[in-house]
Amino acid sequence: MALEQRLELRLSQKLILTPQLQLSIKLLQLPLLELSQDINQELMNNPLLEETVDREPEEKVETSEMRLEEEPFQELSDDSATPLEKIFGFTTDSYFEERESDGRDLGYFQENAEDVQTFFERNRKKIDLYEHLLWQLRLSHVSEAIGRPAEIIINNLNEDGYLRASFEEIAEAAGGDVKIVEEALTYVQKLDPPGVGARDLKECLLLQLESLNLKGTLVEHILVDGFKELEGKKYKQLALKFKMSLDDIFAAIKIIEGLEPRPGRNFSSDEPVNIIPDVYVEEVDGNFVITLNDEGIPKLRLSNYYKKLLSNKKSLGLEEKLFLEEKLRAAIWLLKSLDQRNKTIYRVTESILKFQEDFFRKGYKYLKPLNLKNVAEDMRMHESTISRVTSNKYVQCPQGLLSFRFFFSNAVSSEEGNISSSIVKDLIRKIISEEDLQKPLNDKKIVEILKGKGINVARRTAAKYREEIKIPSHIKRKKWF
Repeated sequence: MALEQRLELRLSQKLILTPQLQLSIKLLQLPLLELSQDINQELMNNPLLEETVDREPEEKVETSEMRLEEEPFQELSDDSATPLEKIFGFTTDSYFEERESDGRDLGYFQENAEDVQTFFERNRKKIDLYEHLLWQLRLSHVSEAIGRPAEIIINNLNEDGYLRASFEEIAEAAGGDVKIVEEALTYVQKLDPPGVGARDLKECLLLQLESLNLKGTLVEHILVDGFKELEGKKYKQLALKFKMSLDDIFAAIKIIEGLEPRPGRNFSSDEPVNIIPDVYVEEVDGNFVITLNDEGIPKLRLSNYYKKLLSNKKSLGLEEKLFLEEKLRAAIWLLKSLDQRNKTIYRVTESILKFQEDFFRKGYKYLKPLNLKNVAEDMRMHESTISRVTSNKYVQCPQGLLSFRFFFSNAVSSEEGNISSSIVKDLIRKIISEEDLQKPLNDKKIVEILKGKGINVARRTAAKYREEIKIPSHIKRKKWF
């Protein structure tokens, strides 16, 4: 077959996202914190953008500026008043003497050792797991051959204190032998906290027995040879396997329950994350008022200086002109995208409020089934847009701080009509919280209780809802003693 070159003219249709549309989509799905970071980054990169600052009325500003322009510059002589004296009417010496005389703190430590100690304790940084282990390693007299892979092992522990890297990977990073890595791991596992450096839960619990002088006891035998039965709470099988009474098995298991499955937990430096609502919904005189949260979001505007500079094109070179025009387009796109984002979030909140008004007024029992398609049809938008708006965003309303996704749930049939699956999950949580831990309810029994309340769900559906609210099966919930 001969190869040849030729020109062809084809007509085709393609869906291409313009840069402006890409920016709008990106901003739409960002939560408040990330949005603030993006805007601050754009403020640094784009000279055409500037942040508006709350200031005095324009007339006062113009008057003060005019006054400054008209007032001739006078150089201060040595005997002239200092700025602080000129503004406040007193000298710096008299100011600090007055503060000292009336007992106010000047910011220095008093001669009180307890106050100094309290200050340092309050400002002391919490040591994390890695620093704690490395500190012990550096104080020890271990050889460099063991110390190097031991340090790599410590740096490869997760936040719970478990080792997730293989011996081969550590040996390659340390430039040593696998046997040396095994010795290093044995050394790390002897450090505080007990159980650190384990590769699984079973090993973690076994490592803690040595410090408790429980080696060779029934506790160790259960962990070594009866771990599967222990996980399934098959205590009778453990009693038969080890030829012990149930009371002895229960006593050993009580000790196991007191062990720490996550040795690094107490060294976690994670601070609690406070969720900032994106929207506030308040009831005022029987009507709901929607307010977008713009706290922490810089208020942008186009720079007057650069706009004037662009209007006088003769003073600009070609490169400067092209650069400023490009930044001007980017600034306008950003401002329009931010405005569109606010309008879309407001409208989505308004639509949810229309569908779930009974919930906002009366509470959780009145939450209705709702899906993205309902809101999309109401707003005449695509479902993907509604999905972007409702992801990672929260609303503060009379019922509390809730995720936007909370308002979307499937329908479950009941005697009173379709109800939200969120209500069914809440009922399952309540039913299980009131159960007898000695005889926990299985999924079949939960379905029967729901049916008695007029709610018809299959056993498989009840099990799915139970798993979604992170409640284990009845076997794992059972308390034997």
